[in-house]
Amino acid sequence: MTVRKFLLAAKGQGVFPPPVWLMRQAGRYLPEYRETRKKAGSFLDLCYNPELAVEVTLQPIRRFGFDASILFSDILVVPHALGRDLRFEEGRGPVMTPIEPGDIASLEPESIHEKLEPVYETVRRLRVELPDETALVGFCGAPWTVATYMIAGHGTPDQAPSRVFGYRHPEAMDELLGKLTEASAAYLIRQIENGADAIQIFDSWAGVLDQPSFERWCVKPVTEIVKRVKARFPDVPVIGFPRNAGLLYANYRSSTGVDVLGLDWTVPMSQASELQTQGPVQGNLDPMRLLAGGKALEEGVRTILETLGNGPLIFNLGHGITPQTPIEHVEQMLKLVRKQA
Repeated sequence: MTVRKFLLAAKGQGVFPPPVWLMRQAGRYLPEYRETRKKAGSFLDLCYNPELAVEVTLQPIRRFGFDASILFSDILVVPHALGRDLRFEEGRGPVMTPIEPGDIASLEPESIHEKLEPVYETVRRLRVELPDETALVGFCGAPWTVATYMIAGHGTPDQAPSRVFGYRHPEAMDELLGKLTEASAAYLIRQIENGADAIQIFDSWAGVLDQPSFERWCVKPVTEIVKRVKARFPDVPVIGFPRNAGLLYANYRSSTGVDVLGLDWTVPMSQASELQTQGPVQGNLDPMRLLAGGKALEEGVRTILETLGNGPLIFNLGHGITPQTPIEHVEQMLKLVRKQA
């Protein structure tokens, strides 16, 4: 049976050189992605087109041979499947009609699977077409992060609309997060049923909250998702990525039960090393080092490998790769990680 290095590390085994993949590795920095994106019509159409979604997921695997691929989709397909409108505008990103407290009762988590069937079809095709040694990562957005877009109707720098919503309407916020928790857990379970080897929960806006809100709006929903997933698939690794959680990272892991802790680039190496004693970590190269290349990239890779390379580590960025990143810098990074340079 083929050994998937990614899964060994995700389950707590030290592997050197460590497995590597990049968040947003299928994206605009690749010319072949840009060409496929033109064929799709819209970004959302690309997410729901299994043939094209498989193609863009495979593109970075063909080019770079990453140890894991991640399903090409978007965190906002869940609210879209719940009946909310969604479009992606060039230069602005996702746009939705802001949800009001009175709208939440109409969300029906049990009805999402028909809308999301194209995503499940993509997962099935990927597991067949990916190389045997390449792990397939499914994902969802954490309820808090998804809720921020639903409440504001678009991305904001500090998610102030969602924080105010939660403080003014705490019961409505709990209701919304509860619906998203149920839908997200069901969505992840269905991805695993169709072939995902591991899953990641992206909480991109975890770092804007104070500690009580972090516990209530980030930790509590993710804990329930992990509980539901593990009840069905106890051996499937779950990666939690509460970006910019700072000193709250350790409690996040112990409370939620995630197997792997995804670290953003602001986490000091001393803290990362301490977190690694509790289980596998993923990250945490600054995407701007990858963009810059050269000595800055060499220093960043070396520091991570020297500090974390002897323990369970999945090498990744501390957030997604930027569209301006030169392809040769990705190649340089891989040579450094894999000790070919």
